[in-house]
Amino acid sequence: MVVNRSREAWKTYGNVFDAFTLRNLERLASQGYFEELKGSVALGKEANVFVATNKEGEQIAIKIYRLENCNFNKMYEYISQDPRYLNLKGDKRRIIFAWTQREYRNLLKARELIRVPTPMTFKDNIVVTEFIDDEGEAAPQLKDSHLENPQETFDEIVEMMKQLFKTGLIHGDLSEFNILMQHGKPVFIDFSQATAKEAPNAKELLKRDIENICRFFRKQGVKLSQEEVYSKIIDKEEN
Repeated sequence: MVVNRSREAWKTYGNVFDAFTLRNLERLASQGYFEELKGSVALGKEANVFVATNKEGEQIAIKIYRLENCNFNKMYEYISQDPRYLNLKGDKRRIIFAWTQREYRNLLKARELIRVPTPMTFKDNIVVTEFIDDEGEAAPQLKDSHLENPQETFDEIVEMMKQLFKTGLIHGDLSEFNILMQHGKPVFIDFSQATAKEAPNAKELLKRDIENICRFFRKQGVKLSQEEVYSKIIDKEEN
């Protein structure tokens, strides 16, 4: 076994390590996905992210959705609009497991055209992915990054949103908080809420993503038009 802490010690991390989650971690470790949990990277409202190492000593990310103290109503609001998950009922644990699977599936799809953490596997409330680093440290969020050329970064992000749309997805919660900057290039993260562009609320979510990104880059001195960004992302016949 592999988890390099006692069960009681790891439970201190945001109430993540309940008995069910510990069993899943042990199962994933026994399957060779990681050997040692090293520490936390991010503590979020619904999930905590940890860095671990595998047999080769490479860092990977382990995202654990909490089975308690998560915003279940928000999860259900998003996922109930997704045509891929229409048959889900309101059972809390089933929704969380579907939410986890959805992040894994969305990452697989998104990585076809844009830079995202490579997904490795998932198990119930746990997703294992590539760890996005920058010079050996966790890559910074866009909000904490010094941009040499804000216009260039803005254009790259809009192009990534366009390519993501081509895969059939809308991120749904895009902002300076869930874009990492790796070697000066943006990487989109946090795909559990990403939804199919056929969803009833898809265009509303896309416009909110655009608003968030434009708000951030206006502060960086970038001249932009939300309407032009929207038109660029979607095909004209869908506008």
